[in-house]
Amino acid sequence: MTAFDPKNAVRSEPSHDNDTGNPVRHPHFRKLVELMDTLRGPGGCPWDQEQTPETLKAMLIEESYEVLEALDWSSPSALCDELGDLLLQIVFHSRIAKERGEFDIDDVCRNIHQKMVRRHPHVFGQARFESSGELLREWERIKTSDPRPGPGDEDRKSLLDSLPDRLPAIYATYQMSAKAARVGFDWPSLEALGDKVMEEFQELTDAVRERNETEIREEVGDFLFAAINVARFLQVDPETSLSRANRKFSRRYRIMQEHFAGQGRPLAEVKPEEMEQQWQAQKREFGPAGKASVPDGDWTKT
Repeated sequence: MTAFDPKNAVRSEPSHDNDTGNPVRHPHFRKLVELMDTLRGPGGCPWDQEQTPETLKAMLIEESYEVLEALDWSSPSALCDELGDLLLQIVFHSRIAKERGEFDIDDVCRNIHQKMVRRHPHVFGQARFESSGELLREWERIKTSDPRPGPGDEDRKSLLDSLPDRLPAIYATYQMSAKAARVGFDWPSLEALGDKVMEEFQELTDAVRERNETEIREEVGDFLFAAINVARFLQVDPETSLSRANRKFSRRYRIMQEHFAGQGRPLAEVKPEEMEQQWQAQKREFGPAGKASVPDGDWTKT
């Protein structure tokens, strides 16, 4: 994390012609909004006109994961393309909401603009913080006090209540522990966290030794929770790291499979020690990280 500089000058709230910005300065965004109006309007596209917030859910998730994939490839051109696809989903949902008289894209932009100004009192106000940690604690305080329309949100009292129920477990663990750390509830060092991981692993092995299925499931969860916190402590995205490990395993497994297939031997007939020797040979040939990443110009995903 970049160190916070409390000496930054106070800025006034950014000014613009409209809450969504000057269309002249952002002509392509306005064109995108007008494109969706055309697709959903009379004489537009029948498929686009049939879509509902429910039918768009899967596409929203798909586009979000494609953005993450582009980030993993470190490909600016792919990221630009995938961010556009994700932006289209936002414009799509906003257009449907406009048709229902609920809100429009201007409301979306206005709300997020006002929220960001409110949550940055050190930039757009007179607040001063001595550290980034102090800043983040204030961020969580403001976020918890912010009104958030939605079922059950009127009872939101904890900073953990802002986490969506459907957040994947890995990210829920990461975000939950990160929020707790912002108020000082964290391990003091990586070494202390490593001891916690080993403690949870020992408790897991004890449960396995006792053949207690309930405890085994419980301790596996505790072990994974501690392991994900190692990634969080090091500011490493656990999902990205695990995805890379999966790709590396898949690549090495396929190469090993092809190696023995060339000898006319399916893996089921290969001794474990032979597979291990081939596995280690790959590590020596390609290194611990495997083959180099695909360069930006070689991105072929559509």
